[in-house]
Amino acid sequence: MSDMDKIHSFPSMKKLVERLRDDFSSGDQDFVLIFAYNSVGKTRLSMAFKDECKRKNNGNPETLYFNAFTEDLFTWDNDLEGDSERTLKINADSKFFAGLEELEMDNRIRPLLNRYVDIDFRIDTDAWVVRFAREVPDGDSHRLEEGIKISRGEENLFIWCFFLAVVQLALDEEIDAYSWVKYIYIDDPISSLDENNAIAVAHDFAKVLRDARNHVKVIVSSHHALFFNVIYNELRGQRYKRYFLHRPDGSESYTLRSTDATPFFHHVAMLSEIKRAADAGNLYTYHFNMLRSVMEKTAAFFGRQDFGTCLAGVEDEGLYSRALNLLSHGQYSLYEPVEMVEDNKNLFRQMLAAFLDKHAFDLPMIVAAEAKDET
Repeated sequence: MSDMDKIHSFPSMKKLVERLRDDFSSGDQDFVLIFAYNSVGKTRLSMAFKDECKRKNNGNPETLYFNAFTEDLFTWDNDLEGDSERTLKINADSKFFAGLEELEMDNRIRPLLNRYVDIDFRIDTDAWVVRFAREVPDGDSHRLEEGIKISRGEENLFIWCFFLAVVQLALDEEIDAYSWVKYIYIDDPISSLDENNAIAVAHDFAKVLRDARNHVKVIVSSHHALFFNVIYNELRGQRYKRYFLHRPDGSESYTLRSTDATPFFHHVAMLSEIKRAADAGNLYTYHFNMLRSVMEKTAAFFGRQDFGTCLAGVEDEGLYSRALNLLSHGQYSLYEPVEMVEDNKNLFRQMLAAFLDKHAFDLPMIVAAEAKDET
């Protein structure tokens, strides 16, 4: 096994955080990219990293982070009584908004946001709210509709562009409001986005990182394979490490596997996870969604549009395609897993076996016997 393929094991999240900090302390890395599925603990890792940096800095923050907690700094007031003036409230107590009043954040955010959506906004620093507006058709012309509630995807883009504007300030060594930032940690910034916007966001963010001075170190973690791959490719030539993060058996131990693959074949690792779950009988309804995702990527690799072509020619081809199409359409959550009934487990195993027999994937062992413990 080469150095790039070596799997490192960590008995706790604390040890994992120490490894990530060590990647930067040597002085020869500027970025760390982490691919990991949902439920592995990416958000907890980002907070543990932030807390450890703060502890090492005598209680003073060093990490500007974007994760689910960042999104919670913004909450909606839907004006249920008047039903006309909907605003996005800002948590004024957060250090994240340190430069909001002095640094003309509206003008810094607007050109970023206009790349993706056609909404306008105004930040009210007296009331600490954001008001949105959009031009809508009105006869032969248009009118500005104000006080609107924007979609979830538009909201996520606004918050991301807000964060990106702050990142640009933190990377500018002449801005005092964010001079405390030594690390930037981004975890899954593109929830609720379609793939076109995912590509655009990844491309624009990577450009900001490439153009930046290297006094701030950056970690990016994501379960979104397309976003990960775009960042990966856009940062070619930079000083960065790339990892697949895994938590074996839902325990508190973790593994990091370095990957220098181009592109990163996340779907092969996903298939290995599915196979392991099927062998152990630990099958949940969301595994249908995962298997369909793998088949869609396999079909795309062969230049086909229908995932059902992955099962062409196998016995019970029609049954498997119909069943997977039906059973992968539920909103199955990784956070509230529901175990499959026994009949569906058997059907799933048969379907998976037929797919693996037909395509003969060489599945990696996510946890290898030769993995070296980091103690």
